[in-house]
Amino acid sequence: MKWNELRELNQLEEITRESEEKIILIFKHSTYCSTSRVALDRLQRNWKDEEMQMVKTYFLDLISYRKISDQIAEIYGIEHESPQVVMVKNGRAIFSESHWGIDYQAIKSKLKS
Repeated sequence: MKWNELRELNQLEEITRESEEKIILIFKHSTYCSTSRVALDRLQRNWKDEEMQMVKTYFLDLISYRKISDQIAEIYGIEHESPQVVMVKNGRAIFSESHWGIDYQAIKSKLKS
């Protein structure tokens, strides 16, 4: 699983554009939260690149870049949570889940919708 670091607000414009071509998955990670660490490890352990070729992944350290996390909530009309996975397709959020709801199979099922 290859993460693209999300560190600049202007990357959100790029993500919205990219979502017209690929599904974007953003993982919002709290370095202070053990639940976030477990959710990230579980996702990475189950991730299969061959099943997710149409997905581009972004990683956000929301402790360091909280403004970006707040902007994600505003742009895509979702509530800020941590940890959180947000999937973006055609410029809008198609899936948002947090904590123990972050599940590889649930993410995979959204690729077909």
